[in-house]
Amino acid sequence: MHEPGPTEGEYQAPATPHEPTLESPPGRLRARKTGGWGTLAAGAAVALGKLKILLALLGSSWTFLLTIWLYVTIFGWQLGVVLALAIAAHEFGHYFAYKEYGLAVRAPVFVPFLGAFTAGALAPDLEQDAYIALAGPVTGLVLAFACFGLGVATHERFWFACADLSAFLNLFNMLPVLPFDGGRVIGAIWPPLWIAGIALFVAASVMLHVPIIFVAFLAILGVPSMLSALRGAPDPRAATMTLGARVRVGTWYIATSLALLVLLGVAQANLPSNGGIW
Repeated sequence: MHEPGPTEGEYQAPATPHEPTLESPPGRLRARKTGGWGTLAAGAAVALGKLKILLALLGSSWTFLLTIWLYVTIFGWQLGVVLALAIAAHEFGHYFAYKEYGLAVRAPVFVPFLGAFTAGALAPDLEQDAYIALAGPVTGLVLAFACFGLGVATHERFWFACADLSAFLNLFNMLPVLPFDGGRVIGAIWPPLWIAGIALFVAASVMLHVPIIFVAFLAILGVPSMLSALRGAPDPRAATMTLGARVRVGTWYIATSLALLVLLGVAQANLPSNGGIW
């Protein structure tokens, strides 16, 4: 997930220089209306490529160290490490997308068993905000594809399992409902689609046996913002969203979701049906 500005909730105006909130450095904001490919590619490639920067940020993050320790303790070192790194890759997709747009951003914060979030300055328009949201799942897709390639090359089940896990986590995050990344993307396209997203989220939660406390927590985070927008308090940035911008964002959303779904299916087809993956 990513946080546009101080919170993941309803729209807030960009911070003034006197507010103790995150703001963009003067003169650095890049006012681009398009650039989806450049932003998403940069977010994915840079997040996976600048290992020295990533390791430095992760090493200085006590929330990441706590998360990986808990995951390794509970799930074992293989699954624990893979799960933590898959989440980290996703969040750094958001992080470097913010950087690509010249927006101020903080290092990702990890919340054990709930995921993580990356807080950044508010993007000046919704198309940019949508691409920042998509950068996380796209980075996860790149990671899943790389793991799948290693599985094909080495015939090791472990790599197929890594691809499966990364694809699943990012596909779930593409659900068209807040506070997921997919919810922010759909909010840029047409907010009423959130209604269908809520039904899809409930159905997915039931099918996957998601704990009710997790569902309730996500509902508390996302429902108030969606209701506020649907009741007549829309994001004023929506006025700048042209039909072309909606089509571009929608195309990226559908393409990313389908790619994750296909990769998830192919990865699972290469896994044993009797467990024992890790």
